[in-house]
Parts: sequence; structure tokens; C-alpha cells
Amino acid sequence: MTQQEIATKLKAAGIENAAWEARLLCEHFSGESLAKAVKRRVEHYPLQYILGEWYFYRECYEVSEDCLIPRSDTEILVDTAIKLLPRNARFLDLCTGSGCVAISTLANRTDTTATGIDLFQKTLALAERNAGKNGVSTRIDFLCHDVLTPPPATLGKGQFDAILSNPPYIKNDIVPTLQREVGFEPTAALMGGFDGLDFYRAILEQWCVLLKPQGILIFEIGYDQGKDLGDLAAAHGFSSTVKKDFGGNDRVVILQK
Repeated sequence: MTQQEIATKLKAAGIENAAWEARLLCEHFSGESLAKAVKRRVEHYPLQYILGEWYFYRECYEVSEDCLIPRSDTEILVDTAIKLLPRNARFLDLCTGSGCVAISTLANRTDTTATGIDLFQKTLALAERNAGKNGVSTRIDFLCHDVLTPPPATLGKGQFDAILSNPPYIKNDIVPTLQREVGFEPTAALMGGFDGLDFYRAILEQWCVLLKPQGILIFEIGYDQGKDLGDLAAAHGFSSTVKKDFGGNDRVVILQK
């Protein structure tokens, strides 16, 4: 099967950027494994999972169904953290997933350290491998914990300069309507409750005790959640600044006292 034939198959299946994806598949696979990969992609199984890795910010990440696929819009969160974290900062990354937010921040701010938290052990194992792959293992530790519950006492109050998070923020009833590829990603990494705000509420109500007095929170948010996050932040004594994504939509919010 030639690259052009693959591109034609992908295009017929409704895959955007069919020619580019065909080239990637041909670069990674050959023979029977290539045929299997094309078959899976025609069925809209995510390209990133087929390849087993994906580039995010300046780093490369192992990805699987145990984590949400890193997306370019989330690079805005990382870029913001790199610029705003104080010198020698210690930060939390809640709902760490593949670890891409914490790890890319650490890789580009070599004076910082972090703790990544996620609910699932398989996801944390993946994040640990990514930390090693990107050379930051000595500056990050991982903890299995439910972010919707109070933080473990072992983390200590007032110990962190920032809390970063790209939490589940899609309204529960919207998740089943998303594109077919998203259906293969972990549902727990998408569903943010009835109004999409469950994790933001939990973090603001229960996790801010871990921040130093001048500590900040940096969240990724949905395109229509800027005002809601601003209202939540104000109720907890924080001011909010919203940053746009590449499409001009609200994407990151910075909360400060």
C-alpha cells in the first residue's frame, strides 16, 4: 500500500489532514503493521495512540488510552507557567495525566520542582516514564489521589508557589457528542460534572491551603468558561486574568490574590 493509497483511504473515511497522517503512518510502520495501523485509523482510532507517542511543547511523550492526548492549546498553560513561576518554584500539577504540563514546565524551567497528582496508577506510571524520557525525574514526584477530595496531609500547608491544572472540564452531557476519536480517550479525563466546573470548585475550596501566601493558580478552561471561573475565583478572594488560545477562545485563567 503506497502513501498515496493510504491518504485516499483516510480521506474517504473523513480524516482531516489525510496526506500528512499517511506520511506519518508510513514513517512509523511497514508491511502488515502498516496495514493494521491504517485500518485502525480508518475506524477513527486516534493517530496519537496508534503512533504511541506525540510531541507537545518542546518534548516528546508516550501516550496511550491511560491518558488524555496532549493538545496544542494546552501549551498555552505551560508557556504561562514558565513565564510566571517565581525562581526556584515548587508547584503542583493536578490531574497530571501524561505529565505533559508538569514535565514541559520543568524541562524549560530547570530551577523548578513539582508534584504531579492523578487518580489512576496506570496513568501515573505513564507520567513517570515520560518524566524519565524527558530528563526531569529527579525534580518531580507523583502521588495517587482524587483531586475532588481534600489533599493528603503529607503535602503540607503553604508549601507550593503555584497550582497548575488541566482538569476535566467538559459538561457531562456534552462528552458523548464529541468527535469519534475522543471516544477512545479516558472519560474520567473529560467529564467535569453537570456544568463542567466540579474540579475547579474542588481545587479552590480544598487545595488552596497548599499555596504560599502569594501563590497562584493557572488553569486550562473551556472556551466558554472564562466568566464562570472569574466568578468562582472572586468568591474565593482571587482576581482572574484570562488568556486566549490560537483560535481566539478563552483557554487559560490565572488566579492571584
